[in-house]
Amino acid sequence: MQYNRCGKSGLLLPQISLGLWHNFGSVDSFEIAESIAKTAFDRGITHFDLANNYGPVPGSAETNFGQILKNNFQGNLRDQIVISTKAGYTMWEGPYGDWGSRKYLLSSLDQSLKRMNVDYVDIFYSHRFDPETPLEETMMALDFAVRSGKALYAGISNYNPEQTREATEILKRLGTPCLIHQAKYSMLVRAPEEGLLNVLEERGVGCIAFSPLAQGLLTDKYLKGIPENSRAHNPNGHLQEAEVSEERIQKIIRLNEIAKERNQSLAQMALAWLLKDHRITSVLIGASSVGQLNNNIDSLNSLFFTTDELEAIERVLDYNTMSF
Repeated sequence: MQYNRCGKSGLLLPQISLGLWHNFGSVDSFEIAESIAKTAFDRGITHFDLANNYGPVPGSAETNFGQILKNNFQGNLRDQIVISTKAGYTMWEGPYGDWGSRKYLLSSLDQSLKRMNVDYVDIFYSHRFDPETPLEETMMALDFAVRSGKALYAGISNYNPEQTREATEILKRLGTPCLIHQAKYSMLVRAPEEGLLNVLEERGVGCIAFSPLAQGLLTDKYLKGIPENSRAHNPNGHLQEAEVSEERIQKIIRLNEIAKERNQSLAQMALAWLLKDHRITSVLIGASSVGQLNNNIDSLNSLFFTTDELEAIERVLDYNTMSF
């Protein structure tokens, strides 16, 4: 595992981080989740990413991770890992359980610390921009979280370039620089290239890419259509069946051929493709098994791309028609 400096901070993050968005909730096998987390750490993944509402049920991923910490990361081992959590999406009913108010963010952080049974998190994020709350209020809540010792660093997620520029300026003025931006970014979702990455580099902020495999599209799962156990087949999933068009499947098949020529799986190539950009601090992967985790980490064995390979990938992607 290699570790990259996060923006202009002193913090190093692994090139691959483990996200607990899926597979760590109360409906999942705790034993499998624990084995994934333990294997990740053994292979050099020191960063574990959560949010208040991860589950299902909301909050259960943090509860389960708290038990994993108790079982495996006692004493000085806590100082060897980076824990991040977020607030900004709906967590509880009523007027104070959503968006970006100071009351919601700080109440949620207190709840997250209790669920994980930790004194602090390393990174606390505003999970999304709130158009109804003054940005100063949201950023002041992040600043307070850091000054109170409940978080070591502040981050933002799902902010567009202009919102990011303003948020980072406010945090700098408050004396708590923005450490990192978590953005949805993959071969199939290229929006960060349209200004965001430039703003982050200009402001000295790191970037961690979530959904780097486009909810499983950039794996071998969809090469023969939509399997019954896939996220696209689940009507309640984040990947809709309509997004897995025949045209898109043909592009994925062609990308898979390029990956084969590189002696990589499609997933490995997709992760390596993101890490080729020096502005990407880390990519955030999920895993449903230890085998899947190991396959994704092995992407680090081949990060170099030739010019011909990059051009071939761009021809397949046809960027202007792929964003969704």
